[in-house]
Amino acid sequence: MDVRLLPMGASALLVEVADTDAALALRARLLHLDGSAGRGASGSWAPGTTSGTAVEQLVVGARTVLVVLRDAARLDEVGRAVLELAADLDPVAESPNGETVEIAVRYDGADLDDVARLTGLSRQEVVRAHTATPWRVGFGGFAPGFAYLVGGDPRLRVPRRTDPRTRVPAGSVALAEEFSGIYPQDSPGGWQLLGSTDAVLWDPDRNPPALLTPGTTVRFVDIEGSGAPRDVTSGATTDRVTASAPSQTAPADRPPGTGRGLEVLATGPLTLVEDLGRPGLADVGVGRSGAADRAAYLLGLRLVGHLLGDDGPREGEGGSPPAPASLEVTLGGLALRAHGDLLVALTGAPCPADVDGRPVAHAAPVLVADGQVLTLGRPATGLRTWLAVRGGVAVPAVLGSRSTDTLSGVGPPAPTVGDVLPVAPAPRTFPMVEAAPHAGPTGRSLEPVVLEVEPGPRADWCDLDDLVAEVRTVSARSNRVGIRLEGKVVRRQPKYVRRELASEGMVVGAVQVPPGGEPVVFLADHPVTGGYPVVAVLTPEAVARAAQLRPGQRVRLRWNRTRR
Repeated sequence: MDVRLLPMGASALLVEVADTDAALALRARLLHLDGSAGRGASGSWAPGTTSGTAVEQLVVGARTVLVVLRDAARLDEVGRAVLELAADLDPVAESPNGETVEIAVRYDGADLDDVARLTGLSRQEVVRAHTATPWRVGFGGFAPGFAYLVGGDPRLRVPRRTDPRTRVPAGSVALAEEFSGIYPQDSPGGWQLLGSTDAVLWDPDRNPPALLTPGTTVRFVDIEGSGAPRDVTSGATTDRVTASAPSQTAPADRPPGTGRGLEVLATGPLTLVEDLGRPGLADVGVGRSGAADRAAYLLGLRLVGHLLGDDGPREGEGGSPPAPASLEVTLGGLALRAHGDLLVALTGAPCPADVDGRPVAHAAPVLVADGQVLTLGRPATGLRTWLAVRGGVAVPAVLGSRSTDTLSGVGPPAPTVGDVLPVAPAPRTFPMVEAAPHAGPTGRSLEPVVLEVEPGPRADWCDLDDLVAEVRTVSARSNRVGIRLEGKVVRRQPKYVRRELASEGMVVGAVQVPPGGEPVVFLADHPVTGGYPVVAVLTPEAVARAAQLRPGQRVRLRWNRTRR
């Protein structure tokens, strides 16, 4: 089978194959590989083999599999092993046989007549075509629980709407290009609407949380025409999976009551709870999320006595709990009253801070006694400050993490005034330093902030001189999902001007170029898949700098000299 390995930054590979069937077959082979016997691979590296695996997750796209590594040092080794594994892959024989889910549909969609006109079929023939051929989940993306369904009747291939809707109701069943899909929540969208279902596509308390996962076979049933039994609460009937099944995963445990906590008196522009995120759920539309500046987050935890590696402990590995959660504070303004004696540390963007009016140091352990108030001012440079507390902020976890994902909406809600955030018991380890040196984010210099980049998988799609030659400005339309860089348009190469790119997996730091030509740099809450070319990827150090950029700051992208 023809396979291409494409670069995706320092710790990921994009494996390009012929089609979605080949991508699903490759994913299945990688998931079920015994890493200790991996052909040509030394030791265990495949997902799901051991706690020491080098691979964090696999993300299927329309014609790709994104291989995201935990251990960047094994990038070349994993690449060689993937090529060897894919060499004799037979997508037909090795296509995963997933469970079958039936979705009961009311075919009363607003675009049913338009689809009939576009396909040359009658309304009834469109419905029969949609229900007669089984579909299969190719990959997830767009939103938690959203699945791109492939393999349907080829007569139903229709373009997206030229005027996307600002709101598509949850449960809408739709078509676009060769795909069918179901909107799991109210959201904007440009797909052609055929009908609606009551099926619950996403439930974080269900195991698995997504009803439709890669490889699952989906059969649509016309409620009026088929006579199939219908579950009025879920709208789905299944032969192996029950969409309305009660939760199989209890809500995340709360920490033992210790009486310690942080009472929120003021939040500033935005305060979120973040840890290292929730890897492994990209196939069902949920990105990792987590702290935007991971280095600052980990430094804060070390200052208050949590001894973590560069990536912290992970859920389920060696019995380790998730890394403790901290508060990510955008542009200061946070005020907290201590319930119990607490040890805290501030890292990231340096901001003026005081405890009951007494100034306290940045990047150093600070004792906040019971009843005292810690107040954060606005940082002079940088955007995000982290407040770590010994023990960690212990709000209930969602899907193994306490991180708030602003794109998907997964995770705990943002703290509000009056909340008391519980603090978990202190670890057995103790702080080892009294302060840490810190340069702090840049921002006041007249010189632009330099972000080093590596070539991306679609570097040949655009004029790379356009990308690195100009100083750009951070747009006000920037957030935790990504930063938009305004300035000279990055032009596409002539042969790609009218080409569309099939959806493929994304990574933090990816530099994507939409049709308008202004680059977007993805941050912690980036979408799991995207359909615009990724021409470059930030280095890990540059990702941390990008997380501290404010709107209006000047930026220059530069090739990483150690690799280029």
